[in-house]
Amino acid sequence: MTGSAILENVRRYRAIASLCRQAAAFRPVQRISLLTQADEWEQRAVGEIEEYFDAQDSLIPAQLSSSVN
Repeated sequence: MTGSAILENVRRYRAIASLCRQAAAFRPVQRISLLTQADEWEQRAVGEIEEYFDAQDSLIPAQLSSSVN
């Protein structure tokens, strides 16, 4: 997946998390469930970013070794 696709996913996940938090403010009965869902979406966004940077970090040594040879 490209960097821009990753960032688009992260943006979407964080937007959904924001909507969950907003809904929690207006639905006190469902507050705990909605805040839990918001946290899950935020964790998904963080996981997506971590995966992207882990993949980038694994590419850097390969690129450095190929440029040295």
